[in-house]
Amino acid sequence: AGNVGTCEVTVIVVDNTAPEAVCADAFEVSLDASGAASVTVEDIDAGSNDNCEVTGMSIDGGSFDCSNVGANTVTLTVADASGNESSCTTEVTVVDDSAPDAQCADASVELDATGAGSITTGDIDAGSSDNCGVSSVSLDQTDFDCSHVGANTVTLTVVDVNGNESECTATVTVSDNVAPEITCSDDVVSCCAANTVSA
Repeated sequence: AGNVGTCEVTVIVVDNTAPEAVCADAFEVSLDASGAASVTVEDIDAGSNDNCEVTGMSIDGGSFDCSNVGANTVTLTVADASGNESSCTTEVTVVDDSAPDAQCADASVELDATGAGSITTGDIDAGSSDNCGVSSVSLDQTDFDCSHVGANTVTLTVVDVNGNESECTATVTVSDNVAPEITCSDDVVSCCAANTVSA
């Protein structure tokens, strides 16, 4: 008969598919001279995508310092325009491969009455430092005697908290300023031939 009836229906299109978060393989970052390092979203993202459009990516744990030396987990979160999110993680190993800055200063030593003298690391260390902290400072020679009078080269070794080390050298000038001790006996008079006397 040719009659036609119509009606309207509302079709709601929803995107409930979460993005695919793709993280980079594990990698290393080195601390700089100030003891800091960081990674960006671009360092962690390895091609994350979405069926419609990725609208945002963020990471947590992207900044590091000396307390983070070793393995650290960084999480990448990917979001699309519909509010769907997904995440992945990658392992970032923080390394401290910076040797300490060893600073030396020359020193002088005066031998004592027994012919001995010594120095400490504090006499030679002129402000050695490290980006994460100095663990130990040592000298290859601290004690001197009469055989060392004059200029002597000593080596200062500086080790940081992560096992990196460096060295510097200094000149230690040893001097003997103690005068000899003279001991005289009592007067001795002996009489010899006639009219002569000797002592």
